[in-house]
Amino acid sequence: MTRGRRFGPARIVVALLAVIAIAVALWQLQRGIGDLIITHTTVGDTPLTVFRAPTTTRAPVVVIAHGFAGSQQLMQPFAQTMARNGYIAVTFDFTGHGRNPVTMQGDVDEPTKITGVLVDDLARVTDYARALPQSDGRAAVLGHSMASDIVVAYAVAHPDITATVAVSVFTRKSTPTLPHNLLVIVGDWEPQMLKDEGLRIVNQLTGGGAVAGRSYGSFADGTARRVAFSSGVEHIGVLYSQDSLRESLAWMNESFGRTSSGWIDRRPIWLALLFGGLIALAWPLSALLPRAAPVPMGASLTWKPLLATAILPAVLTPLLLWKAPTDFLIILLGDYLTLHFLLYGVLTAAILWLVRLRQDKATAHPAHHTGHSLSRLESLPDPAHPRASIAALIVAATAAIAYNIIGFGWPLDTYLFSFMPIEPRVHLIAAVACGTIPYFLTAEWMAHGEGARRGAYALAKFCFLASLAVAVALNLHKLFFLIIIVPAILLLFVAFGLISNWTYKATNHPLPGALANAILFAWAIAVTFPMVIR
Repeated sequence: MTRGRRFGPARIVVALLAVIAIAVALWQLQRGIGDLIITHTTVGDTPLTVFRAPTTTRAPVVVIAHGFAGSQQLMQPFAQTMARNGYIAVTFDFTGHGRNPVTMQGDVDEPTKITGVLVDDLARVTDYARALPQSDGRAAVLGHSMASDIVVAYAVAHPDITATVAVSVFTRKSTPTLPHNLLVIVGDWEPQMLKDEGLRIVNQLTGGGAVAGRSYGSFADGTARRVAFSSGVEHIGVLYSQDSLRESLAWMNESFGRTSSGWIDRRPIWLALLFGGLIALAWPLSALLPRAAPVPMGASLTWKPLLATAILPAVLTPLLLWKAPTDFLIILLGDYLTLHFLLYGVLTAAILWLVRLRQDKATAHPAHHTGHSLSRLESLPDPAHPRASIAALIVAATAAIAYNIIGFGWPLDTYLFSFMPIEPRVHLIAAVACGTIPYFLTAEWMAHGEGARRGAYALAKFCFLASLAVAVALNLHKLFFLIIIVPAILLLFVAFGLISNWTYKATNHPLPGALANAILFAWAIAVTFPMVIR
């Protein structure tokens, strides 16, 4: 076993800057909490968190609900903004989501029963919140995406709810008079159908002609309505937008007849600094990894076989899975993603094997090929004479996995979404990894090697995302929610692609980076998607 590249001046500087960035970001994120009193508890099996300032007494409660595949951490910007301005904010995990151990039961294609369960969750949490000693008994509800329908349905059935905020709304539960004081927020970059839905809801009151950014009706009699478009954000970014937070706070103040300091959560810049620092720190740390092979290992593909290896699985995978049964795990959509990763990896491996056979035949007839081709082919790994150090691979893979899961896991779980698995989800990580490991092993092997083409890694990941897009187009009704997570997958590909590339350069082998990415993706899928028994 040999040590990877040692620290040079550039790596030392980057390491110092990365550590400073991480420290500053964590300090600012904790500073945003201020002196808030944050209490974690459960109502039945529902985990919830109460945010309030020490001086808050006899104040309205704002119950905040996350969307599909979300968790209460995702709604912290709203919770901290409301709490820092004198409200009692409560977040929680819906049934089947986050750290809620109860599995949803029903068919999402016929969601009436599931909707009822989620409305009941909201009702229990709201009843608990209104009974808190510091509450004045008045309440508002705020929900994102899937939960926009839930909060509207609940507020329609409970006219004593003073205000409702529906973010990224899609619902047919509203009426011209209910829910009371309804604010709709949609991101500027979200689909037009969501903007149209927001305008339709306001037009129920006005009879037509509603425009974004203008309030209609009266707060005094509960008929106030408004639709606001948050600038420069999409379906997830709308939760962190200054526009969204400012609109929501102003709406609460108008609805409850209160004034406040106007403090707004500003975490996006600090989250970017935190995760940017963690990504940058991986580069100097990769120098500590042991060199596992004396020469770069991988498929070393020229453009023609590379294009075939990248494109064919992207085309075949969604077609082969189009009519295949995919309901074998209790995590909604996680089962399809597992199969997609697995089949994609198997097809890629098969094509790489065929390419190797062809190259072996070419090697057996050298008269038909140039010396340059022979030199390239001789650099391919020979299964009969392995050149990689098993011990070095184990050390490097363990270190890379630990950095991905622990280094990124704690801040993800603290500031973004539920990342640490509860007991019912632990075995799901192993199940999903059965699909992600074959994919990432073959994708990393395909993109690397001595003489590997620049852009091979980006091409491989682009083709995978394109294959998911084709899968959604073929089965939009069942896979619609994959549209929402594609931006998240793209971000993960970019961020952890950089880390796996640095890992490869340090070790000369694609295995450590591939395993680290495979475990991270399996982990994220298993802990994020809702648990549903169909």
